[in-house]
Amino acid sequence: MPLHLPPAPAPALRSVLAALGSPTAVREAPVSALRAHQGPLSPDHPLPVHVWDDVSRAGGMPHTRLAGWRFLVRGGERAVATAEAMLTADGWTFSRFCGGPYVAATEQALAQAESLGTPYQPRLLSVPELYMLTLWLHHDIASDGAEGLPTPADLLIPLAPAPPGIASHRPQRIADLLPRLTLRLTPTTPLLAEPA
Repeated sequence: MPLHLPPAPAPALRSVLAALGSPTAVREAPVSALRAHQGPLSPDHPLPVHVWDDVSRAGGMPHTRLAGWRFLVRGGERAVATAEAMLTADGWTFSRFCGGPYVAATEQALAQAESLGTPYQPRLLSVPELYMLTLWLHHDIASDGAEGLPTPADLLIPLAPAPPGIASHRPQRIADLLPRLTLRLTPTTPLLAEPA
């Protein structure tokens, strides 16, 4: 298996398991597929979620910070939602259930990454300035999933929906995608009309 999933912190996993085991938490989740599912639910594919806050900063590789861990929530053979855990002053705690297009897009990107045949450590990289989420394939498979910075050789697979001008589900080296991301955030100077 070319993907090497980093282990989630045990308290993060326990918090997600507790939420999945709570009929109230599942019943009140804002995800209809999760509420409607009959049968057991289980967390799968733990992915550290890193946030890249300052895309518009010129030069160099991105600096990221760990924001939490996201698990695909399986109901039978498919993912019906995601569950997130975040680090608080009291330790890891369940944060929320999510639905929407990123659930299936994450599954699709993980399948794509498996088919590449190169060993990677999968992570999620969120780019809030662009309302963008990517599967980040980190080359250092032995690293702690909570740490480490992107390198030029790492791959990103933008999840659908991606911002205009960025191809969804097309694996790209960070060094190749970075200029397009920064260009999307570079303010353009309006053309001034010539005086009449």
